[in-house]
Amino acid sequence: MNPPSSPGPSGPVPSHKAASPAQPARYFYNGRIFTADPDQPEADAMVVANGRILWIGRQTDANPGTGVERVDLQGRRVIPGIIDAHMHPLFLAETAQQIACLPPAARSVGDIIEAVRRRRQQLGREAGRPAPGSGHAGSSGPLPWILGWGYDEGKLAEGRAPTRRDLDRGASDVPVVLTRICYHVVAVNSKALELAGITRETPDPPGGRIDRDEHGEPTGILRESARYLVLERIPTPPPAAWAQMLADLSPFLFARGITGITDMMARRRPVDDLALYQDAHARGLRQRVVLYYLWEHLRDEPASALRPEALPGPGQPVAAGGIKVFADGSISGRTAWVDPPFSASGAPSPEDSGLSMTSAAELLEAAAAARRLGVQLAVHAMGNRAIDLVVNTLARLPGRPDGPGWLDGGPSIRLEHATLASPAAMAVAARAGIAFVPQPIFLFAEVESYLSNLGPERASRAYALRSMLAAGVQVAMSSDAPATSWADPASPFANLKMAVTRRASHGMVLGPDEAIPLDVALTLYTREAARVTRIPGTGQLKAGFAADFVVLDRDVLAAGPDTAAELDAVRVLATYLDGERVYEA
Repeated sequence: MNPPSSPGPSGPVPSHKAASPAQPARYFYNGRIFTADPDQPEADAMVVANGRILWIGRQTDANPGTGVERVDLQGRRVIPGIIDAHMHPLFLAETAQQIACLPPAARSVGDIIEAVRRRRQQLGREAGRPAPGSGHAGSSGPLPWILGWGYDEGKLAEGRAPTRRDLDRGASDVPVVLTRICYHVVAVNSKALELAGITRETPDPPGGRIDRDEHGEPTGILRESARYLVLERIPTPPPAAWAQMLADLSPFLFARGITGITDMMARRRPVDDLALYQDAHARGLRQRVVLYYLWEHLRDEPASALRPEALPGPGQPVAAGGIKVFADGSISGRTAWVDPPFSASGAPSPEDSGLSMTSAAELLEAAAAARRLGVQLAVHAMGNRAIDLVVNTLARLPGRPDGPGWLDGGPSIRLEHATLASPAAMAVAARAGIAFVPQPIFLFAEVESYLSNLGPERASRAYALRSMLAAGVQVAMSSDAPATSWADPASPFANLKMAVTRRASHGMVLGPDEAIPLDVALTLYTREAARVTRIPGTGQLKAGFAADFVVLDRDVLAAGPDTAAELDAVRVLATYLDGERVYEA
């Protein structure tokens, strides 16, 4: 059940001298330290200097020397810093500025309409422009777009998404765009459709769908690539504003124990997100960052497009790690490419098998580009048909003399989500060195949609971590935040709870045979996440590695009937990055 271990320096160091005044050596003791190092899984003391662990082991063997600052961990559980191998920090940062369309803020379409109405009134007051029908004159000129995020039909009383007619009741004179929790679907009002030029005559774009009513009129629901007909018209903040939003996000992430992050939809246009994240780092974003560029933004770039100094390496705070391709959509949004088709009232719904968004030829083209640029290829695939296409196509690629792929220090190919991976697909991926990056929190938080769209039997096989590991697949856990229907989507602890208990948020247990032990789950969020994202020298607490660690309010590894059940209630007391405390509760 344990994932394969990774090499790295380890072993006891008998004594240590104080470090330079820039960072005095610190001796952390009286802790319960989970190291994620298979050679020494547990410790209770460590010596840290200049951002690195000099020694870690049993307190009885320690000899930290004189002039060393001593830090009493007070018997608390310590784990390595969490590395979120698949998330969207820019989306997460912007949600703070948008209408929340998920519980507890909204439990019905009516709640969403009222929230849109309140935002329209607020904008009107700020601009001196009342809503239509108020009987008051106001200033002219366009108002900002009204944006929201997080709606999920399974969480709403009506069991459906808001339509253009619903949103028109909240605001008819300004465009409204609400992003579904999966970030693969949007609901927009009539004004947004008008500005985008979408009518009954507008064809579905390749890889997308415009939902239509019985008369052929657009309902306001735009799926996958159809979203961009509207999204590309939304005014965007200047790069400096985005950079500051990312910097402001850093304490939020540290409060959840997250020391390493990824952006799985980085762009080269209109600005290069590498430069944006570097600016954010200068403004105070402290997490280690790896970016994965959208395929269409690197498709025609030469090998020199990513400078060597931009690639992952020791001491690199922001790196360009890979290319991202979409093979399908989402399970909860019914756009993943599945077979049999999605369910309707518990039975398969003919002709509703989701969307295929790539081809074998495009996957091979993207892999060739990734090899040329010296980065990874990451492919989004949730449905079993999409997963089969990806692994069967990419498994044919030639590898290196000493292993699969074209990169050292981590997998060359990542398959994102792997929701409905079959045993056969797992076996192919294991042989080809294709890593899986799943998110059990989807099944935990979006269980209503999973049960409705897949039925109980297929839903129970989703995110089959135990089977993946047993097949020999390299696995890293992640959140995909903010793309899940949970009040705190970036928190690793609800995700860990689902991996360990298979008990969804409403109490139903799905696929208990796919549960994994907590120490294994923690390893997937730390050591294996570091390997899959290729952030060297992190993810484990061992000599020579970065001193990135988290102090928790309880011993999550203690035996007891309530330990796993209470995982989503765990609080972070302190987070350390390079041996410095960057967060304290």
